[in-house]
Amino acid sequence: MKKVFFIAAMALLGINSYAQEGGSNSIHLGVKAGLNYSNIYDSKNDEYDANGKFGLAAGGYLAIPIGRFLGIQPEVIYSQKGYKQSGSVLGSGYDFTRTSHYLDVPLLVSIKPTSVLTFQVGPQLSYLMRQKTTINSGLGTVVDEDDFDNDNIRKNTLGAVIGVDFNFDKVVFGTRAAWDLQNNNGDGTSTNPRYKNVVVQATLGFRIF
Repeated sequence: MKKVFFIAAMALLGINSYAQEGGSNSIHLGVKAGLNYSNIYDSKNDEYDANGKFGLAAGGYLAIPIGRFLGIQPEVIYSQKGYKQSGSVLGSGYDFTRTSHYLDVPLLVSIKPTSVLTFQVGPQLSYLMRQKTTINSGLGTVVDEDDFDNDNIRKNTLGAVIGVDFNFDKVVFGTRAAWDLQNNNGDGTSTNPRYKNVVVQATLGFRIF
């Protein structure tokens, strides 16, 4: 056990020294913010039409090189997802908007063919913090803040991410797509529609060091 702790300590010291050297192969800590364009799709290919909506995305990342052309990048991102719908009931039109507030934690493998381009792919764990539903109709506006006490909604969802970053010194422009691998309905008993989130994201980041 002591040997394990010693090896781990030496590895951490090595990473710290490597990060202080600077250059393209050093560890980078950064922040980013941007926009999501999200929608949903039915996990069983049943007909369930929805329109996309915009939301915010913001957080931080740590870029860790493991070679000249490879690296790993864990992130923590606040991410707004959801969808819109419109229709009519008994001749009265309505607009339905659902905004889901997630904390996304992707763990990405970075492939760096050049100093400017970084391709990324990996899994993502999304934690649902809260959900807001707004319905506008001829009868008025109804807003519902869900706490999930009486509904079987999956709060921890496994997903996948693929994207590309464009690196310009300390500025990073990133684009990516992410989608759920599990549906929102935990065990099939929820009265909510069964669906998965899909997101296209664009962010502007800044390397702190």
